[in-house]
Formats: sequence, C-alpha cells, structure tokens
Amino acid sequence: MTDLIDGGNYTQPVGQRLHTLAARMSSTVGWHRLDQGKHAAASRFWHGALHSAHASGDRDLGAGIMSDLAYQSTWLKDPKTAAQILDSAVLRTEHPTARSLLHLRLARAQAALGEAHTCRRSLATAEQELARTAGEPPAWCSWMSPADLLVDSGQCLLDLGEPDRARELIEEGTALLPGARDKTRAVFLSYEAGSFLRAGEADRAAAAAMQSLTLAKKIGAPRCVALVRDLTPGFKRCAGADGVNDLLERVRAS
Repeated sequence: MTDLIDGGNYTQPVGQRLHTLAARMSSTVGWHRLDQGKHAAASRFWHGALHSAHASGDRDLGAGIMSDLAYQSTWLKDPKTAAQILDSAVLRTEHPTARSLLHLRLARAQAALGEAHTCRRSLATAEQELARTAGEPPAWCSWMSPADLLVDSGQCLLDLGEPDRARELIEEGTALLPGARDKTRAVFLSYEAGSFLRAGEADRAAAAAMQSLTLAKKIGAPRCVALVRDLTPGFKRCAGADGVNDLLERVRAS
C-alpha cells in the first residue's frame, strides 16, 4: 500500500482514498500487535496510521488513532500520557459516536489517576454523545455501543473504589454485548472477574475468569489471557474456593 502511494500516479481524490485505506490497515495491524503484546510494533503502526490519516484529511480517523495510542498508554500503566493524548484528540472529533468513545477512554485514564470528578464528567459526556448519535458513525468506531459504555464505566468505578456499582454495570454491559464480539467479551469477562474478586465472591470471579480464558485461548488473543493472568495474585489469596484451583492450574498452563 505504501509503495503504491509513493510510486503511483493518481488524482487527489484517489490519493485521499489510498491514504485513508492505508491508515485503516495500519491501525488494524497495530491492534493485532497490541493483542500479541508487541507494544513497540503496535506504536510504530499507529504512528504510521496517524501520518496517513493526516494526509487523507480525515480528522475523526486521526483522532481515533490518537485514542488507540492513548489506550495503549493506559494498558501500559501510563494513564497520565493517555489523558494528555485524549485531551488533544477529543478536540479533533466531530461525530458523536467518536466523541463518546474518546471521552470514555479519557474517563478510564482519569479513573486510573484517581481523578474522580473529571472521570465522572467524562463518563457523563460519553453517555450524552452516544445518546445523540445520528447517521452512520465512522467505520473505526462503528462498534461503539451501550455495552461498551456500561462496562468501561464499571471499570472506572472499580478503579475509584466503588466495587458494588461497578459490578452491576459490568454485568449489565457484558450481557448486552453482541455475540460476534468474542475478543471484547473475553476482555469484559476478565473485568467481571476482577469486580467479583474485589467483592469477595471468589467462586463467581473464578467462573468469569475461566470463561474469559477459554474464549481468549479459542480466538488466539494473548492480551486477554494476560488480563486473567494479572488477576492470579488475588485468586491465590482465595485458594480453595470453588473453581479457583482449577483456574490457577489453567493459567499456569497458558
């Protein structure tokens, strides 16, 4: 694709389409690298995607790619960088669905930073923007749904020390998730497991974590396996509860 862009002869409209396609392809590869735990490669592909989005003139797409870089920063325990990226990216978005997603990711970073007030404000904005969505959203955020809003809102509350309400939101959102989104379901189930674990319900936590792990292994999503593995210290403190020892054994074998 980049060879075609660099060496081809085309009109400006065709060039814009080529750069848009290159941005989308590079962004997709970036997500594959993130799922494999190859963070440096993911970052390179996303920076390349950002360059192509800028060349195409698609501001929403560029903002979405910036939010992918921010998501990676949050994942790597650097929510301060994520919040800085998203503060800039959200100013570049126009479609309500895009704005909803960026505010939701901003809320996750703010929750990780312990900024309760700004986090709640971002969550409220994300909900308002999603509710007023009209027309076809950009392809890169067309999957954004009430299920995503509920689960990530719950994860924010979990980070802010409100496990009971967090658990309710995560369970509700996971139940709403379309069946086709298996990778997202694996992520959500790991969040659900974490919420049960914090609530002292080790058996339910183990059941959700086992579902997440099984699904992650089935679809080949190492990042989702890592989410479950990160919960093992909490499960080790509950050894003997229903399902916990089986889960720990399965994690060791993964």
